[in-house]
Amino acid sequence: MDTNQKITQVGVNIQEKASVIWNVANSLFGAYKPHEYGLVILPMVVIKRFHDCLLPNHDKVVATFKSVQNLAVKEPFLLKASGYKFFNTSEYTFEKLKADPENIKTNFENFLNGFSDNVMDILAKMDFFTQLDRMANAGLLYQVICDFCTEKADMNPEKISAVDMGYIFENLVQRFSESYNEEAGAHFTSRDIIYLMCDLLTDRMGMAQEGRIYTAYDMAMGTSQMLTCMEERLSALDKAAHLVCYGQEINPFTFGIAKADMLIRGGDPDNMQFGDTLSDDKFKDMTFDFIISNPPFGIDWKREAAKVEAENKLGNGGRFAPGLPPKSDGQMLFLMNGIAKLKETGHMAIIQNGSSLFTGDAGSGPSNIRQYIIENDWLDAIVQLPNDSFYNTGIATYVWLVTKEKPVGRREHVQLIDASKCFVPRRKPIGNKRVDITQEARDLIVKAYGEYRDGAFETIAEGGHKLVVKTKVLSALSLGYNKITVENPVTDEDGNPILKKGKMQADSSKRDTENVPLDEDMDEYFRREVLPYSPNAWIDHGKDKVGYEIPFTRTFYEYEMLEPAADIAVRIEEHEKVLMSKLQALFGKAGS
Repeated sequence: MDTNQKITQVGVNIQEKASVIWNVANSLFGAYKPHEYGLVILPMVVIKRFHDCLLPNHDKVVATFKSVQNLAVKEPFLLKASGYKFFNTSEYTFEKLKADPENIKTNFENFLNGFSDNVMDILAKMDFFTQLDRMANAGLLYQVICDFCTEKADMNPEKISAVDMGYIFENLVQRFSESYNEEAGAHFTSRDIIYLMCDLLTDRMGMAQEGRIYTAYDMAMGTSQMLTCMEERLSALDKAAHLVCYGQEINPFTFGIAKADMLIRGGDPDNMQFGDTLSDDKFKDMTFDFIISNPPFGIDWKREAAKVEAENKLGNGGRFAPGLPPKSDGQMLFLMNGIAKLKETGHMAIIQNGSSLFTGDAGSGPSNIRQYIIENDWLDAIVQLPNDSFYNTGIATYVWLVTKEKPVGRREHVQLIDASKCFVPRRKPIGNKRVDITQEARDLIVKAYGEYRDGAFETIAEGGHKLVVKTKVLSALSLGYNKITVENPVTDEDGNPILKKGKMQADSSKRDTENVPLDEDMDEYFRREVLPYSPNAWIDHGKDKVGYEIPFTRTFYEYEMLEPAADIAVRIEEHEKVLMSKLQALFGKAGS
């Protein structure tokens, strides 16, 4: 069964489960505004998931706690009894809480305080204890507990896998985002895009070392589903391989979900860190085998400016040595963070919008960043995704594939892949997402990436939709240019140069610039393209600057021959005849 089929099959159950959970909002109505429902529902789902995981060994943990409560070190015994990397020593379960409505707040606080410190950290980040007081004061707490005691709200891991729970969390986050009038895509990326990124990252993996331990990092992890999918893909390639995941997230709710998921799956919760990646790097000096991320774009970094600029001044001692993008958009800062954290044998897939391809003139921060990546020969390929692939935007988006270990045959070149026509339309849009990158589409894109040649790749998807991928392999040198400054002299009324001490003086009002491809001699270009039209001009080489841009649209542009004017005139005449006949018929009937 391919991944898309799996998503479709589980989608109905996941949607139903998420809807049941979200219906808890009916109990919150009045005391909470719609955009506040998630403040209760998201942490309560995390709590109930923890509860249902621990429930089979609940009595064993309580008994163990009683037997070791006088010991200085208790935690190892409690962890062993729970079977997880967290525990709860309270005698209360949700059913026991439900049985005593008169003391619900006191008992629920007792239940929560029984959790291990790593769970308490999650609840604190989600500010749940504020909501606990608010629900209790409004008389809602008992009903909310009852809402989560139903069979339909059962989140036992025997019934709902970690992957399926990830779908539920994503659905709930999307609902919360919509009710809050917030962009859902700021929190997570749809699975079809994630699986494509995973396939591209692992396409050339030889898996020479069976059972090797790999590391993966997501610098804007949301609910950590990119890391979960990466684990799936790696396991499919090598059952004995092990992936250790690391992630950082600034949103307390999605961070809580990510850390909870890591705890339940048996990973190290300390690998999930809370904080602003740009200004508070929690994984300083660490590098990773894989980096997979969809950082925010179009969001300013003014809040982080002081620390980012200070790190920029460290040069190669910091993450942002090449330059800084405009403060209006920090996505290229995440790109540099990823490069700084990539092992010498590592691979990164990171999503960027179109501005990272071309924004900024020679000498600007964005251009210098592109120069840094390309001249170090780290940029392997860029894949344009179909428009309308994301929940929160319909604009063009791109997956940058970066590696510090290019195969010999790909060195000093960059592959551009236009997959904008490689999709299947959705029957029903979800937000701005109107297309899916199906398994067939992903396979075609990966094939184009793997064959590494100019050309077009086509196939017909199930249902008859045509999938098309086009690729171009460009020399890295062709992406750069020298920006030269062309000076013209001050002239008299007759257009003759005015000399001062025997030298022509530059007229700043006539100054111009030219972009000369790096693989072309500047002076030869100047003699051919400028001097025939400005014979007294000269180049001020003291102002030369190197720039880089990635002309994605221009590379794949195909000129379409215009229809001959005579044919257009014939069509217009035919339209006029049809229109006149309809008007005559209309007015003729009116007259009769």
